[in-house]
Amino acid sequence: MLTQLQHQDPLNPMESGDFLAQIAQFGTVNGITELNGSFSSLSASLQSNQALQASTMVGNTVLVPGNRAQLTAGETLSGAIELNNSTSDLVLNISDSAGQTVRQVNFGAHAAGMTQFSWDGLDMNGQPVAAGTYTVEAAALIDNEAVAQSVLINAKVNSVSLSRNGGEPLLNLDGLGTVSINEIREIM
Repeated sequence: MLTQLQHQDPLNPMESGDFLAQIAQFGTVNGITELNGSFSSLSASLQSNQALQASTMVGNTVLVPGNRAQLTAGETLSGAIELNNSTSDLVLNISDSAGQTVRQVNFGAHAAGMTQFSWDGLDMNGQPVAAGTYTVEAAALIDNEAVAQSVLINAKVNSVSLSRNGGEPLLNLDGLGTVSINEIREIM
């Protein structure tokens, strides 16, 4: 703008309206630049806060969506079933890595909402099963039709992974792998 003023033809000066419009445009560009800087600062602050919150979860147990869980010898496997509708019959099936059902738990009639479960690691005959990965599935009888239900698994948070590009923190769960902090449904 200064260069434009220095090279302006004195016999044909710039209109004051044009001059004021250019000044307003420069002010707008400067304001947008400052706003971008403020948003970048806010974003960095939020990411830092989210990382701090995630780090406080290490050692705690969280409830996350998933139907695969790691059974450790002598321990229980627990979680919840999320029912969208009331049911006359709710069934939980636990299968081994070969797909064979090792335990089936019938909960009977249940209202919509969360239904907690805990598996002691025993098969249908009361014998302990081997440690390993098991699949947990739930079905509810709704209008005389078996409908799959969402299963949530309890898992201990071992550590937190932070992204270099500012992404959300990832929780490394015992036996379940990595999940986003946004997937946590409950912290115990």
